[in-house]
Amino acid sequence: MYSSQMDNQTFKYTVLLMEGLKIAPQSNHLAFIFLLITYIFITVFNIGVLIHIFSEKSLHEPMHILFCHLPINDVIGATVVIPRVLKDVLSDPSTRYITYVECVSQAFFNHLYGTTSHTILMIMTFDRYVAICNPLRYSSIMSRKMVVKLSVGAWGVALVLVGILLGLTIRLSHCRSVIQNHICDNASLFKLSCESVVINNVYGLTFTVVLLTSSMGSVFITYFRIAMICIKSKSKATNSKAIKTCSTHLTVYLIMLISGLIPIVLHRLSENPEGRKLASILFHVVSPTLNPIIYGLQAKVIRQKVFKLFTKK
Repeated sequence: MYSSQMDNQTFKYTVLLMEGLKIAPQSNHLAFIFLLITYIFITVFNIGVLIHIFSEKSLHEPMHILFCHLPINDVIGATVVIPRVLKDVLSDPSTRYITYVECVSQAFFNHLYGTTSHTILMIMTFDRYVAICNPLRYSSIMSRKMVVKLSVGAWGVALVLVGILLGLTIRLSHCRSVIQNHICDNASLFKLSCESVVINNVYGLTFTVVLLTSSMGSVFITYFRIAMICIKSKSKATNSKAIKTCSTHLTVYLIMLISGLIPIVLHRLSENPEGRKLASILFHVVSPTLNPIIYGLQAKVIRQKVFKLFTKK
């Protein structure tokens, strides 16, 4: 049933069977409609906010330019998962085939989305720190050159880390052909092999720990220092600016962190694979849905345009 290839004594299936979600037949169409509407919302609103920032000159500031990476990443994260799930929801479980190349590609962009969700918010944290702790030097520190460096760093680090992660996996041979998941990820791919995956597990665990430690550490230290400045400052204007500037970023970060940690915890502790799958989908849905709303309404120019649009209607 499956085609395969032999290369230097390495056996790999070129077509895999995706286990997918186990949804009751009577709920298939409801799940499909919900996910489809959610995907349309994510795509339209994120791209809409992106276009508005680029077209509105008053929004061409480092804070908004750095934010642009977030809707781009959110659209990638939703696109790499939701269309595939939509297809499988209406497909017979025995026909949910995916090629090995497609599976590796999906796993790569899946992990890239998760990694850049942290690195992008980390560079946005740096921008908020400079704006509040060094307001007089903000323009000189957050120059166009610095914005480019931070942007390249956020995506470059993620590309390298994820590239190594998947590189260690695609070197393995296969003795199985079923992806025991609803989407392709690194763990699902290396579980196809009967070879030793100690290196994969060690690197994957180290990768996760370093990323989470760096992400949470930078946010905690930054907001601790901002809080200290607010406590020492007697200026209501400074404190008001800090709260307004940081509350949006912190809200988005906490939503991303919580929705991202739930599938990791369930993967390690839960005996319910369907609950883990659902949590994984929510990670690709919750943040991309809420981010344009939270940031869009926080930016005065975007908020006024949205209100004006609804007032006209």
